[in-house]
Amino acid sequence: MWRLGERIERVAATNSAVLIRGESGVGKELVSRAIHLSSARRTGPFVCLNGAALTETLVESQLFGHEKGAFSGAADRRIGKFEAADKGTLLLDEIGEMSPATQAKFLRILEGHPFERVGGSQPVRVDVRVLAATNRDLEEAVRNGQFRGDLYHRLRVLEIRVPPLRERIEDVPELATYFLEKLRRSIGRTIAGFAPAAIEKLRRHSWEGNVRELRNVIERAVVFAQSEMIDAEDITFGGTLLESERPESAPSAAGQVLTLKEIERNHILSALQANGWNKSRAATCLAIQRSTLDRKIQSYRLTRSQGMAAPQSPFEL
Repeated sequence: MWRLGERIERVAATNSAVLIRGESGVGKELVSRAIHLSSARRTGPFVCLNGAALTETLVESQLFGHEKGAFSGAADRRIGKFEAADKGTLLLDEIGEMSPATQAKFLRILEGHPFERVGGSQPVRVDVRVLAATNRDLEEAVRNGQFRGDLYHRLRVLEIRVPPLRERIEDVPELATYFLEKLRRSIGRTIAGFAPAAIEKLRRHSWEGNVRELRNVIERAVVFAQSEMIDAEDITFGGTLLESERPESAPSAAGQVLTLKEIERNHILSALQANGWNKSRAATCLAIQRSTLDRKIQSYRLTRSQGMAAPQSPFEL
């Protein structure tokens, strides 16, 4: 992590595009904010744009803004994300989820061309430093024709990889203490700290959901702890197993070893059923983003009919 901090300082001193890579939940947005706050643009805006949330029909309005009356429902003039980030930094999050049409529009403006708001005729130029973040293998996406090679090279001038939490287990106790300090103030619990057995349990976990999962685990522990110290029994992992508890292989009903995709599919389906197909809650339990869960549901063609869903909680809003 010290090396990561050094790389952040180095790339912050430039205006070059940076591709930030890492698994879901490792803190790619925090790294991008650190780059912005360490740069000469720190007094300018920091704007985050989720590539998975861009819709084909409104992408130009979302990116470039629109004039009043440009289309039905455009009651007022609105600036887009690029204009909002002028003199600052724009983070393109989940860049690998953008459609080919959206990628083409991004490429044009990243090459320095002016743009016009939808319904307008006045060219607009902006001064924006672009950061991009992804958990996908963009090289494979380029080879498969799912991601434009010219856009890939435009975004990957500099690159930062954020390591997963399982590669820096020594950070777990410090991060857990940091989250505990924040949560006990907001929740109002007088938790003194962690028992040694709790720390050992945290160290032994595999952390598929990375730092986001760790925060969720600590929040549950703070809420449900029965004493002033968080003990091992207060640490729950939402149905996942400790690394030391994992079987060497997961046999199927036919006695054959399941593939990783089959294991992931079954785990996602179980989480959806356990949460009554409430996708937001299931994504939280799985320690992934809702957009990632939607993509995996579509990829695995999961439906409610593939198993009896758990009854919805009467307390669920």
